[in-house]
Amino acid sequence: MFVHLPVNHPLRGLYRFLGCVTGLYVLAFGCYGLVISWGHPVFARAALTALGLHTNPAFAVLSIAVGLVVVAAALIGRNVAFYVFLVGGMVFLVSGMAMLAVMQTGLNLLNFNVTTCVVSFVIGLVLSTCGLYTQTASREQEEAAHRRRYTPPATATQRTGTGGR
Repeated sequence: MFVHLPVNHPLRGLYRFLGCVTGLYVLAFGCYGLVISWGHPVFARAALTALGLHTNPAFAVLSIAVGLVVVAAALIGRNVAFYVFLVGGMVFLVSGMAMLAVMQTGLNLLNFNVTTCVVSFVIGLVLSTCGLYTQTASREQEEAAHRRRYTPPATATQRTGTGGR
C-alpha cells in the first residue's frame, strides 16, 4: 500500500507544519478542557465546553497526550511523522465514528456531541492528508520509487521475448 505514496514530496515541510498546528490545537483544547473540567467527575456528562467542544477530565487528559505525541512527531520529522500522522488520522476518524454511534448512550464516556464528532473527523482528515505527504527516503529509494511509478508496464511481447511473432 505504501508503495504508491509520494516519497520526499517537495511540500512535506508544509505538511509537517500543518500536522504540528493540528497537534497544537488538540493540545490547547486538552489543556483548556482540563482547566474547565477540573473538580468534576472523570467521565462527567455535564455541559462543559472548551473551544466550543464538549469535554470532561478524561477527554482533556487524552487530548493532552495525543497532542503531545503529534507535536513531538512533527518536530522529529522523518518517517516518525509519516507513521504518527497516518495512524493518528485513522484513530481520530474511527473514534469520531465510534463516539457518534454511542453518543446517546451511557457509553459516551468522553462527553462527545455531534460537533465534537465533526471536529474529530476534520482532525482525522487533516492528519491523514499530512501523513500521505511526509514520507522520506534516501536518494536511491526515491529514484527506485520514481522508476516504479513512471515506467510503463511491459507488453506481452516484451515479457515473453517473442518479438511479436
